[in-house]
Amino acid sequence: MKKVTLTLGMLTALASAQALALDEITAVHAFPPSLIYTQSFLEFVDKVNERGEGVVQINVRGGPEVIGLSEQPDAVRNGVVDMAYTAASFYAGTVPERDAMVASNTNAIFARENGGIDLLNEIHQEKMGTYYLGWFDSGVSYNFYTIEEPSVDADGNLSVSGLRLRSNPVYDAFFQDYLGAQPISLPTTDVYAALERSVVNATGWTQIGLKDLNWDRFLNYRVDPAFFSTDMGVIVNLDKWNQLSEESQQILQEVAIEHERESAEKLAELAEEQQAQLEADGMQVVTLEGEAAQRFSDAARDATWERMRRQMERHPSGLEHYDTLIEKFNDL
Repeated sequence: MKKVTLTLGMLTALASAQALALDEITAVHAFPPSLIYTQSFLEFVDKVNERGEGVVQINVRGGPEVIGLSEQPDAVRNGVVDMAYTAASFYAGTVPERDAMVASNTNAIFARENGGIDLLNEIHQEKMGTYYLGWFDSGVSYNFYTIEEPSVDADGNLSVSGLRLRSNPVYDAFFQDYLGAQPISLPTTDVYAALERSVVNATGWTQIGLKDLNWDRFLNYRVDPAFFSTDMGVIVNLDKWNQLSEESQQILQEVAIEHERESAEKLAELAEEQQAQLEADGMQVVTLEGEAAQRFSDAARDATWERMRRQMERHPSGLEHYDTLIEKFNDL
């Protein structure tokens, strides 16, 4: 009986030790689960939890219904949650270098291989106290969508006259500085109602997810060319990251790099499919031509780079890494 008791005690102690050794990470995501980007993040979570069984586990608390999407970055920085899958534009005031991703003409595969994401991680650690784990779902461009047919001026440029344009921090520099619009800033979760009630009649959005959000019920026109790249990624509280075991860190980083590549390749195909489906369902395409198209594309990039420059100049480190970031996030 003593031997049995001793054995049971040892097994209990072993189980307790294993439980204590498990690194658990709490996480939130910026958008509702129905959106393709959130589904991509949840795929990443499943991969980590499968490979990290007994070592590291991510526990997803939910999305913007748990912590508002604009509050999530601060929640990670302050340790309220350990991880967030979010747009870097939601913390642009802290890390203005995020515009290197927004204005990128390539994806995470390119930026990871040449050290761009490692540099961005260093900047996140220094300026925000977070570890930048990975740039997910990259390389997906944006388009301009409208309810009514958009007009062009005598020079072939897009006219914003009469447009009630929804915006967010991603687009502001381009929409305001180049297009000369006075946009209405709305979070993603409020746009459906705003379109339904004609509070806004135009918006920017990525080439993926319009149907997931049901915005295609109202938006009838797409303006080409496309511009920008998505800036969705995963940040981790730096103190939490440093507390993780080396094995946990290795699993998280390896899976993140794999998911960067897989999601970029998968979503590039999906973008083509979804744009074709929208057109098949009746969406009409207004294509800017020649020099007007080039001006449109250049303005999106240049306005964003200039915003990055202005915001970086306000920080003590100034324009350190400015040129390097442009180089590492663009296939020039």
